[in-house]
Amino acid sequence: MSHKLEKDVSGTVSEKIKNVTALVVLIASLAGYYIYSDAHAVVRVLGMLAGAALSGFIFYQSEKGQAAFKYLSNAKKEVRQVIWPTRQETVQMTLIVFAIVIVMSIFLWLVDMLFLWIVQLLTGQGG
Repeated sequence: MSHKLEKDVSGTVSEKIKNVTALVVLIASLAGYYIYSDAHAVVRVLGMLAGAALSGFIFYQSEKGQAAFKYLSNAKKEVRQVIWPTRQETVQMTLIVFAIVIVMSIFLWLVDMLFLWIVQLLTGQGG
């Protein structure tokens, strides 16, 4: 029992260390981008990308990282299963949306004009 508890505690500590290390590497790469502003832009971007890749690799070594990457791969599989609309359906729905927007804008303009007319009558403005 004690051995299992020690393993769980050490596992938790090592997971936290991995996550904190990944975060520190990511922050350091972003900070380096701005600290070395006098360096060439390509070098700065490549350094930042390398830091982000190293941070992602370290994060992947943790249980949370593996769970996150598994979630992303499952989401990718789900996107493949979606039934996407055809081009004709997309064009038709887009035209319907445009028509509704135009009709609603005219309606709201007319309501605004009505309210303007009522306010002018009530306040005596407009002669």
